[in-house]
Amino acid sequence: MFNFKKLLGATIKSLIVAFLFIMIFVFTYEKTVSATFETIITALDTITVSDDKAQGDPIFENGVLVNYPAFGSKYAQIKIESIELDMPVYYGANYTILKSGIAHDDRSFFPGQGGSVIMAGHNFSGYLDKLPNTNIGDKIILDTNYGVFTYEIYEQKIVKETALDEVPVQSEKEILMLYTCWPIHNIGHAYERYVVYANLVTE
Repeated sequence: MFNFKKLLGATIKSLIVAFLFIMIFVFTYEKTVSATFETIITALDTITVSDDKAQGDPIFENGVLVNYPAFGSKYAQIKIESIELDMPVYYGANYTILKSGIAHDDRSFFPGQGGSVIMAGHNFSGYLDKLPNTNIGDKIILDTNYGVFTYEIYEQKIVKETALDEVPVQSEKEILMLYTCWPIHNIGHAYERYVVYANLVTE
């Protein structure tokens, strides 16, 4: 004879066990992600540059950058009129700098040096959330302590965060690469980047 009460009791017990298992999994996952996130932030905040690249205010003489700004210092203002962007640029890239403005990857070249100028910013409102609204032909101006450099956007693309070959450090041509996390207003970890590429057109 079919025992409905017995079956119902077994089902409820199974649901309780499953619920507890899910709660334990979620708790463990959150703790792991939180710990990983803190580790990443700590690592980012300990990034330093060699002493020969931290000599104070940048000086540009006869087309050569004589010395470099101190790590974490503001040395430029980036402006994109088409999206009403006007933000400070800081030398280096860590969590603190990204909260303050646009970060200049210290592994890349400086404006005027003839190579890749790589910069990044948050995709939050007030940062680079409007970057995807730019168009081919729009101008990006870097008003630095040692001169004004104008770049013209020639390409825009979405790339994977691991695709380092899409933002290469090269010395053959001066290209500004400005990127932010994608999708815009993404909640949680973003696995893609929105990158804007721009050629130097004037100095």
